[in-house]
Amino acid sequence: MNSICILRLSAIGDVTHVIPVVLSLQEQLPGVKITWVIGKIEAKLVGDLPGVEFIVFDKKAGRRGYSDLRKKMQGRKFDALLHMQVAFRANLAAACIPAGVKVGYDKARSKDLQGFFINRRIKPAPRQHVRDCLASFLEPLGLTAAPPRWQIPISEDDHGFARAQLANDRRNLVISPCASHTLRNWPAERYAKLADHAIRKLGMKVILVGSPAPFEAEYCAAIEAAMAEKAHNICGKDTLKQLAALMTHADLVVAPDTGPAHIASAVGTDVLGLYAASNPYRSGPYNSQEWCVNRYPQALETFTGKTVEQARWGAKAEYEGAMELITVADATDMLDRWIEAHPVGKAENGVR
Repeated sequence: MNSICILRLSAIGDVTHVIPVVLSLQEQLPGVKITWVIGKIEAKLVGDLPGVEFIVFDKKAGRRGYSDLRKKMQGRKFDALLHMQVAFRANLAAACIPAGVKVGYDKARSKDLQGFFINRRIKPAPRQHVRDCLASFLEPLGLTAAPPRWQIPISEDDHGFARAQLANDRRNLVISPCASHTLRNWPAERYAKLADHAIRKLGMKVILVGSPAPFEAEYCAAIEAAMAEKAHNICGKDTLKQLAALMTHADLVVAPDTGPAHIASAVGTDVLGLYAASNPYRSGPYNSQEWCVNRYPQALETFTGKTVEQARWGAKAEYEGAMELITVADATDMLDRWIEAHPVGKAENGVR
């Protein structure tokens, strides 16, 4: 195969899981031409991956977005399309991409009539993490599933920005408190108590991060206001690349089920995940599942009456009160455990 197109528009977390697929394609098929159709925001994080042509699809552009994509695909024919997004909008985008082989999800995970837009499927794999699912898209092409290996290009300027935010004499804890779905968010006052514990008891510096969206700025401000100690709040003041750099140098990241948790995992930093509304074994930070506070089974049973085994894999427990099942003690105990397992910080290790 000489040319492969990847269709994965969003979201940030899922896009980070496609990076290993790109790296594996380049290893298994040296010289292969890779084109990635991606969302506008997501391209800001990975749009400079070496050896990849990026075509930005603006989902907010409506019909014009599909028309633009069709024009860009005119006269082209890919050997294969990896159709990695189950959404009808993505199916319409896939229809604009000419390819001999079109790989999609197995029947159990396929949605929104994806079956009409593909001619090969990945094999069924019950109870699989999203990263491993996306990695398996290489198998219908006769290739090996992509191993968990990441590379996010980060400039020296971005590293410089990150270092300027961090303390050199103590460990740095980055808190990224907001998910795109508000029912995945932990209460601000509980984040405040966790942050105070990290500063007072563990001597850490706490950095609050988030997008420029008004809701996220208000959330970080609410955490600050509820704290007895002082956090360093840079919510809305960094780019996605600067965030990736910050997480590269941080000692630990705290986050719910949100894209930044996956960025942190991708750059090799542990994540203390806060999970109740979703299952960390399906969508948690891939390399940090042991550091996730997991109240998902309790939330599922409380709000649906089902156990994890009885529920559909991937079923959400996004209900009012679900995240409140995670106590402050759950989070501080996990933080204490992580500190105990990591007696030396990155600065002392000379990593930063």
